[in-house]
Amino acid sequence: MPGCGKSTVGRQLARQLGLRFVDSDTEIEHRLGMPVREVFAQQGESAFRDAEQQAIDDLSTLAEVVLATGGGAVLRPANRDHLHQRTTVVYLRSSPEDLHRRLRHDTHRPLLQVADPLRRLRELYRERDPLYRRCAHFVIETPRSSVQALLGMVLMQLELAGLVDPQRVPSRVDQPRG
Repeated sequence: MPGCGKSTVGRQLARQLGLRFVDSDTEIEHRLGMPVREVFAQQGESAFRDAEQQAIDDLSTLAEVVLATGGGAVLRPANRDHLHQRTTVVYLRSSPEDLHRRLRHDTHRPLLQVADPLRRLRELYRERDPLYRRCAHFVIETPRSSVQALLGMVLMQLELAGLVDPQRVPSRVDQPRG
């Protein structure tokens, strides 16, 4: 979902693991030569989703990266398939109310530039949560968690699954214990 921390946590995760961070929206902006909100305004959501699908097809084949996708990437079955089959997907799950609290002053997310952003977040959540769950290998609940706490939870899940070598991760004194 928009505002759940994908890019922020993704950047920190990449830094901790010594990997490159890639944001699919940034890649799309680079490919199209304009910000996402302009693509939506000038070409429409469908054109954006087409560009997003191509970018995810390409980016999901890269090795040694942490990839953050836009919140609507799961709307297309091809994206869900590529992400689930080619990568390890972590869904940072937040309630619409928590997201609204984080995003109430945001003016850059095209889908939230509406009269009632909380209502829109609830609609997006109803539509997308089942898709995120199907696509994800791990679901991390994120109610009011700090970036460091979320990072610790993600790293712990990846370590427990044998996907990250604990020797490769610097010591995290403030990591939550479970």
